[in-house]
Amino acid sequence: MENLINVANGKEIADIVLKNGYVINVFTEEIIQTDVAIVGNRIAALGKYEGKQTIDCTGKYIAPGFIDAHMHIESAMVTPLEFSKYALAKGTTTVFADPHELVNVLGQKGLDFMLTSIEETPMTTHIMMPSCVPATDIDNNGAGEILAADMAPYLEDKQVFGLAEMMRFDDVVKADEKILDKLALFKNQIVDGHAPGLTGKPLQAYRAAGIDTEHEAENYEEAIEKLRAGFKLLIREGSAARNLEPILKGFVEHDIALDQCMFCTDDKHLEDIEKEGHIDFCVRKAITLGVPAATAYKMASYNAARAYNLHDLGAVGAGYLADLLIIDDLDQVSVELVIKNGEIIDFDQLNSQNIAPVTDTDLLNSVKLPEINQEDLELKADNSPVKVINLVAQSILTRGSEEILPSVESKFEANKVFNKACVIERHGHSGGIGVSAIKGYNIENGAIATSVSHDAHNITVVGDNDADILLAVKELDRIQGGYVIASKGEIVAALPLELAGIISIQSGKTVQAQLNKMVAHARALGVPESIDPFMTLSFIALTVIPELRLTDNGLYDVNLGQFV
Repeated sequence: MENLINVANGKEIADIVLKNGYVINVFTEEIIQTDVAIVGNRIAALGKYEGKQTIDCTGKYIAPGFIDAHMHIESAMVTPLEFSKYALAKGTTTVFADPHELVNVLGQKGLDFMLTSIEETPMTTHIMMPSCVPATDIDNNGAGEILAADMAPYLEDKQVFGLAEMMRFDDVVKADEKILDKLALFKNQIVDGHAPGLTGKPLQAYRAAGIDTEHEAENYEEAIEKLRAGFKLLIREGSAARNLEPILKGFVEHDIALDQCMFCTDDKHLEDIEKEGHIDFCVRKAITLGVPAATAYKMASYNAARAYNLHDLGAVGAGYLADLLIIDDLDQVSVELVIKNGEIIDFDQLNSQNIAPVTDTDLLNSVKLPEINQEDLELKADNSPVKVINLVAQSILTRGSEEILPSVESKFEANKVFNKACVIERHGHSGGIGVSAIKGYNIENGAIATSVSHDAHNITVVGDNDADILLAVKELDRIQGGYVIASKGEIVAALPLELAGIISIQSGKTVQAQLNKMVAHARALGVPESIDPFMTLSFIALTVIPELRLTDNGLYDVNLGQFV
């Protein structure tokens, strides 16, 4: 502190000075040309200063590092170290991560793995304690139920920052005792929300329970009600769920204040981060929708820091942590240099770091499938209307319809329009198999299977013929999880995700290259551009998102709260 004060007073020179840059001032939403003096890991002052090291920022912009307010590292399908190589390069210096994917499969062992792994990365990762394991009482996961008593020992861990997305919003509204125990345990910390479609008095009750944030708003009408109710709004733009444009279009049109709004990715694949960006993509898109540049940068940093009570983060100001970005083009958000905790990130050095070996066989052998044959995949179809899952473009929502299915001998015969979806329990418990028709995936002459299946992470597979469906599932069993594409009786491509069946122990470059090839294969088989072929597949079984979901126990109507 003494050094900071002396440098700010001009009595000592700074460690680093960013010279003549245009600072994005999130306090006033102005852009001001000035120097930024850094001492150790903090900003000492703004003004005219000299330093031991000078970085010429003439014509460039100095912004606070970006913050992802809610995300799952597992959705990138790589370890935290590999994820940080991609996100840091796009300017994201801090994330709030919910590891409920790992915890649903492996329980405490999965949480401990994540807490250890984040220590290897230069990125700041705040862990939010998974609140709903399993997501609902009807889900068959690998870990069983995690109660408040299981969470309590982790309160002393400084890396555990709060309670992650409270997906059991119906139980909150009903004041379920188990849920209230969890909320009471984290009463002095941030509690994230997850309440798709919740409105009216139930939404008020959800907020009254102490839920602080909400990221499930799909459109302006839903977002504005949640904002008015007092939630901090996390505007999501991921791989499958893309809610930023409909929300911000409405906010800009109606001149809504954005002080309580910030960005999150929730679930985003590496190739999408590489291709379009991370939180920088949110900023860029917000600017094109009419949000002033300084406001968009503020949403990506200061607003999130305030929401999570990080009082020394998210701004270019004296006393704040020196998590900074040098931006070449303000509107394009082109990140030229990343400074983390006062140190310039050397991406050559970071990218050369290897993942620590994973030797625990419990982490690597999590797929325990029953013996399956084609008879297990049959679905009755007798010319009577049945409920069908309808995918929604660029969303993780589904819609339900009632339709007469194509059939042979009173059995559903899948085709390009009516694909067959199956969810198979893979943790060695019930061995249950749920089967349904699904529209909108449009795969032809093949099947795609995954062990990444939120949140219980059973096997989900969609195809237009039983032979390829069965082949893809058996290959997943052989490689112990991942993504598999089968077509015309052959395995076309596979991405092994050995760690819990949801994370690769290979490099991000290896995962990205293979996934790019697999996306191309999926498109060639007919999966439309408006549907992420793998991320969308991963959400078919998530029973906390309306409308129809398929589980290993059968087809479930989320709105009705019952199997149909």
